[in-house]
Amino acid sequence: MGKRILLVEDEPALALTLTDRLQSEGYTVETSQDGENALQRASSESFDLIILDIMLPLKNGFDVCRDLRRREIGTPVLMLTARGKVADRVNGLKLGADDYLVKPFEVVELLARMEALLRRAPSITSPEADSYQFGDIRVDFKSAEVKRGGEKVDLSAREYQLLRYFIEHRDTLLAREELLEKVWGYDSTPLTRTVDVHIAWLRQKLEVNPRHPCYILTVHGMGYRFVG
Repeated sequence: MGKRILLVEDEPALALTLTDRLQSEGYTVETSQDGENALQRASSESFDLIILDIMLPLKNGFDVCRDLRRREIGTPVLMLTARGKVADRVNGLKLGADDYLVKPFEVVELLARMEALLRRAPSITSPEADSYQFGDIRVDFKSAEVKRGGEKVDLSAREYQLLRYFIEHRDTLLAREELLEKVWGYDSTPLTRTVDVHIAWLRQKLEVNPRHPCYILTVHGMGYRFVG
């Protein structure tokens, strides 16, 4: 699966052009047309990079970037804007943007800057990583602490172990039997709904809408998949 990009751009023609080109380069692209929607999505979903216009309806890009960083969301942000003043570029960088590209621009330059940011982004695939973030949730492996929007989430030891196993095996279909063996240490399946109950508890604490989860997904008849 290609890197997941959130493109925040209110000019329909430019958004369509960039989406087509990025998809042709192998990226998975989600779009947003205003700052409020962009902030909500970037806070609740997992993206590898955010391409963020500054002049947006409802909330400008500077405020979106500032609010994301205040929520401890570290997704790389590349700002796109017609503003070319040095003061504007400095302001964006001070608010937490990782790079800045002035319109009009060549798409090849955008692609090069995207690739550079994605290379610099902390790797989350290594089991030795100190932390992992998805949406507004940050998991600190050293302290075994989980925060959502900067606020501590109280997880039981088993809930934390289950979440960590999901993170270490993200995008992988995990059968209940495997979870019981690896997380609980059971050699045979007990006659309980242990896994289902703990996943329901995790969803209540971590999902924006537990009835319609976007991180811990049920694969009916097979098990679960974590897609954070």
